[in-house]
Amino acid sequence: MSAAPKLPLAGLRIIELGHYIAAPFATRLLADLGAEVIKVEPPEGDPVRGWGSQVDGNPVWFSVHGRNKLSVTLDLKSAEGKAKLLRLAASADALVENFRPGQLERYGLGPVPLHAANPRLVIARISGYGQDGPYRDKPAFGAIGEAMGGLRHLTAHPGETALPPPRCGVSISDDLAGMYAAMAVTAACWQVKGDPAAKGRIVDVDLVSSVFSLMEGMLPEYGLFGWVRQPQGAAIKTAAPTNTYPCADGKWLCIAGNSDLIFKRLMAAIGRPEAAAEPRFANNAQRCEHVAELDVMIADWTRTRPASEAEAVLEAAEVPCSRLYDMADCAADPHFQARGYVLEVADPLLGKVLHPAAPFRFDGVSPAEMVRWTGPAAGAHNAQIFEGLLKEDPR
Repeated sequence: MSAAPKLPLAGLRIIELGHYIAAPFATRLLADLGAEVIKVEPPEGDPVRGWGSQVDGNPVWFSVHGRNKLSVTLDLKSAEGKAKLLRLAASADALVENFRPGQLERYGLGPVPLHAANPRLVIARISGYGQDGPYRDKPAFGAIGEAMGGLRHLTAHPGETALPPPRCGVSISDDLAGMYAAMAVTAACWQVKGDPAAKGRIVDVDLVSSVFSLMEGMLPEYGLFGWVRQPQGAAIKTAAPTNTYPCADGKWLCIAGNSDLIFKRLMAAIGRPEAAAEPRFANNAQRCEHVAELDVMIADWTRTRPASEAEAVLEAAEVPCSRLYDMADCAADPHFQARGYVLEVADPLLGKVLHPAAPFRFDGVSPAEMVRWTGPAAGAHNAQIFEGLLKEDPR
């Protein structure tokens, strides 16, 4: 397993007490950035290992979810497990956990003993509702963050009350909380490392506020005008024309003709150049008022040709657009291939497997170099960490 000297977080050691999605996603980002992440799992492994498709009992998703991490197993309910965890924490820069609030304290591993073991330790705590407040002790999963943070209201079918508002298809609130936690951990470690007298910090991230933070201008609109933004389907309220339109082959084409210049090019491309000169379409505010007319006009054009043909016409006119990609489209796309978005990785547990590249680039480091190894089996690094780092029995 190779080190990552070219990556910006090389030399940073992170302990992960994560399960399911949020904390492990945060540490996956930190590991992709070069940090040494030691994932502490229960003896039976992270329960997320039982999710999704398997190859000979090995979870496919975990190849990505656990990549670039070292896995050790500990029973945190035992005295020996607690003692080992505290020794690991003493050697680390940060610890990331996503237990329900109070669970680490019940294990005897809360901030007080952790900071006694390492006064400069950054502790990131990810939970459904946060470490305080009246909902602190309520259980939550990602869907609850979407629901309470305001997102699921926006994904409802406009004017339709019989169908439940759909989720986006991935655990977006867990992923958002993980991204915010990774950002906050990096910031806190920067502060602590830059001040020899600094004490460790506690970072509190929750699923609900992670989603809520994405609600753009909706809160100030409500506060100033009493407006509650309603579901818009495939459109957005603040820009027009921006929507997803049906094509002759049953596929969909997303078109963003937002700016005045792009709108003129769009209208010319679909054979309606006169529309761009009409006063009711003169600027974005006017177009938003008359967006229904525009959507009919554009859809009448897209319905006459296959999605790929319509896309080619609009791309030639420099109008932002894209067919709706499924994963097969992503894997085959030449831009994805050229940019290294899709990596073929050798996984000792699965064989050849495709990974999404890390979503950041650094000069001198190829996307493939950032995947140093794939998600390991639970406890695969017990000997390396317990014997090599802690100088004790690896069992």
